[in-house]
Amino acid sequence: MGDPRGFMKVRERQTQPRRPVPVRIMDWKEVYEAQEKGVLKAQAGRCMDCGIPFCHQGCPLGNLIPEWNDLTYRDKGREAIERLHATNNFPEFTGRLCPAPCEASCVLGINQPPVTIKQVEVSIIDEAFAEGWVEAHPPERLTDKTIAVVGSGPAGLAAAQQLTRTGHTVAVYERDDKIGGLLRYGIPDFKMEKSHLERRLEQMRAEGTRFRTGVEVGRDISWDQLRRRYDAVVVATGATIPRDLPIPGRELEGVHFAMDYLVQANRVSAGGVVEDQIHAEGKHVVILGGGDTGADCLGTAHRQRAASVTTLAIGQQPPADRAAHQPWPTFPTLFEVASAHEEGGERTYLASTVEFVGENGKLTAIRVAETEFVDGRRVPKAGTERDIPADLVFLSLGFTGPEPAGITEQVQAEFDEHGNIGRDGYYMTNTPGIFAAGDAGRGQSLIVWAIAEGRACAAAVDQWLMGKTKLPAPVAPTDRAMAVL
Repeated sequence: MGDPRGFMKVRERQTQPRRPVPVRIMDWKEVYEAQEKGVLKAQAGRCMDCGIPFCHQGCPLGNLIPEWNDLTYRDKGREAIERLHATNNFPEFTGRLCPAPCEASCVLGINQPPVTIKQVEVSIIDEAFAEGWVEAHPPERLTDKTIAVVGSGPAGLAAAQQLTRTGHTVAVYERDDKIGGLLRYGIPDFKMEKSHLERRLEQMRAEGTRFRTGVEVGRDISWDQLRRRYDAVVVATGATIPRDLPIPGRELEGVHFAMDYLVQANRVSAGGVVEDQIHAEGKHVVILGGGDTGADCLGTAHRQRAASVTTLAIGQQPPADRAAHQPWPTFPTLFEVASAHEEGGERTYLASTVEFVGENGKLTAIRVAETEFVDGRRVPKAGTERDIPADLVFLSLGFTGPEPAGITEQVQAEFDEHGNIGRDGYYMTNTPGIFAAGDAGRGQSLIVWAIAEGRACAAAVDQWLMGKTKLPAPVAPTDRAMAVL
């Protein structure tokens, strides 16, 4: 512990600065600026090095947070990235995209603002890449085992990297034209520029991982063919079926799923061409859903010069501070102001959507009413209906599960009652040799859980193939924090 009194000397929590709103909405670059080194060290020095570091239980990866906070404070960046990489394959992703449940569990957060763990994390990995400390780690020797990983999001990439480093021959299958899954086309560049993804993929290629793009398993190649060709298959396709809103007017032109809009915008931002692109320029936009995907739509609409943007949420506005039923160290539901919310737009809570209104097959407005609670259900309150002008509506209501894509028929894999791929305590489906990791088996969740499940699933696959494993011990896919050894 570098400074035992650091949390007493520096009581102010100072987060990463953001570029000015008028500047950043003119481009698609990341909104954050680098934090000054002295400020970063002071913030890392606030870590108390607790006897029982509750930040560990808040992090599904089991990140060694007090250790690399201390190393950052003492300006030992190379040692810090070694400790960070010991539990996290992709800190450049989590440091930008994770909601940081570790900070909600920080002991300092009991009576002070918690340590800026997420900011320290991303600063460690950014410095490591800049200094050339991130190197490829190919295996010393190869086994005779081959593994297919289907899906190249964070769970699939984490599993692939772990298994490749163990010595297995791993091929990652992706139906899109480029590797990355939703990291590539679901996350706008203003939250994470794709250069971070590209340099990590370069490392994985140097280690020996093979990538197969433009291949949709279940159509271009059957799941059964894949199972016969490889010794093991990891299904990491994510939970990509969007939740719909089947109310009157749903068929009108102008009502879209949020991810359809974001994928198109990201393709164009990357230099691609999308015919008949969904574009918000000069239009009144309404976003249904107040989560991260809705905020991504909000920031995208701002950069496309929308005339207005309104975000509607059916529930109550979350509190600014912890509610009594969500005490420390649980992860609370709080009212947050993301970078996109700083850029403009209206946020309305307790708004129930009643109908999409249109003329000649095109959307013109959205009819909403106040939400009231009847027998524990949220329903529209009669007599409170009003229309909001809308040329575009984006449904950002979450996801219901993975796409079956032939997996049920071709290899008889079962789905559970939640619509996710069924699996045992070691990530294996009811079909021997086929495993499921990340959102495909867990349901829609956090990026940090995807990486944690990818790592643990890799250990389970290695154990199944070889009878033993040196990878972090496989852990049952439960809702508790994952103990990565």
